[in-house]
Amino acid sequence: MNRNFRTALAAVPLVTAAVLSGCTVYGPPLATRPSGPGPSSARRGVIQQPPAAGQPVSPLQSTPAPVAPAAARHFKLSPPAAALVSIAQAQERGGNYGLAQQTLERALSIEPRNPLVWVVLGKESLAAGNPAQAYGMARKALYLAGGAPDVQASAWGLIAAALRAQGRNQAAVAAERKAAELFPQ
Repeated sequence: MNRNFRTALAAVPLVTAAVLSGCTVYGPPLATRPSGPGPSSARRGVIQQPPAAGQPVSPLQSTPAPVAPAAARHFKLSPPAAALVSIAQAQERGGNYGLAQQTLERALSIEPRNPLVWVVLGKESLAAGNPAQAYGMARKALYLAGGAPDVQASAWGLIAAALRAQGRNQAAVAAERKAAELFPQ
């Protein structure tokens, strides 16, 4: 063998070790600083008590600002997805569940992260006699619907219906309760 080839062969383990050492995790990421009155008191372990009613607040003693509730998210279907959903609903009314499912899957390909499409597809699966698939689609909708209580309530309602169709009545009652808590009617 020539000398350059042997040198290159000898360097392969060293290069591999260097590359792999860059991939090593040395420990958990650093913890974030706790939020609160200030970093100095948090480090010393001092817990500030809120001022009693009627007591003046020192300008050096800050109170945490009130946190505004997060704005609820609103989901709606895009015009192409809405058109496909309405076509699928007409197909379902005609008893053509297979074609309705294909149409809804096209809507899902347009908006895969929209929980409304997952709920409609889950309802169609339930109507077609597949409660296990409807349950999975409702769980996916619930996952995507964070911050939208109306959509979460619809997903919990679909979960309850799928559980009831499977004969799991106690679990269905619990799911119905969650739906009612999120969106009382």
